[in-house]
Amino acid sequence: MSFFKDKTAIVTGATSGMGRGIAEALNAESANLILSGRDQERGRQLEGRLGPGARFIPGDIKQPQANEALVLAAVEHFGRLDMLVLSAGQLGIGKLHTLSLDDWHDTIATNLNAVFYLLKYAIPEMQKTGGGSILIIGSVAAFHAFPNHPAYAASKGALPALVRQLARDYGPKIRINLLSPAQVATPLILDSVRAFDNPDEILDETARKLPMKRLGLPQDIAQTALHLLGDQASWITGSNFVVDGGFLAT
Repeated sequence: MSFFKDKTAIVTGATSGMGRGIAEALNAESANLILSGRDQERGRQLEGRLGPGARFIPGDIKQPQANEALVLAAVEHFGRLDMLVLSAGQLGIGKLHTLSLDDWHDTIATNLNAVFYLLKYAIPEMQKTGGGSILIIGSVAAFHAFPNHPAYAASKGALPALVRQLARDYGPKIRINLLSPAQVATPLILDSVRAFDNPDEILDETARKLPMKRLGLPQDIAQTALHLLGDQASWITGSNFVVDGGFLAT
């Protein structure tokens, strides 16, 4: 029997990239899913493909009430909440002095404030059923500088400290960990290179510089996510797991 059977997870950023890969992996393990994402059409399509154990809930996670709605939906549809995967992200590319105020605030709101909102509403509900497991998708940008990523780096850089704090405050019933990928082949990384005249060459060069000689795939992240969410990681909390194809080693 799967550890995830009859358990319920909220997955943000579920309509593409790593979030979608994790949602599909949890679905394959018989978990119930509340899906959140920006693209309603893709969200409805994913809901239909994953079947009756998945519900897509539209909403802007930058707003507190949208996060509360995800938690309420988990209880309404499935009667409980056991896991969170916070995968939604935004880049906000630009040098600090040229970055618009809107881009700064939107990036912080998506990558950091929305994490706070969902945790605020979800943790009390998880405590009602004895606890659970939380996984936040961070980035190696918390530990390594990239050109023109000040808002992204600032928002992702706050997450390791937040995870450590929450692990201390809510253990032993609730575990919380951070998963920090490097360059994964998702729409987000494609967006990050479109400003250049040679995006394909940049992606190829990026892959060649990695010790593993390829970009990551959503499946690479999903398999680590399943491990951290499941009971095989029952003594792991407050930790950061880097899945980067060796990027930080170089």
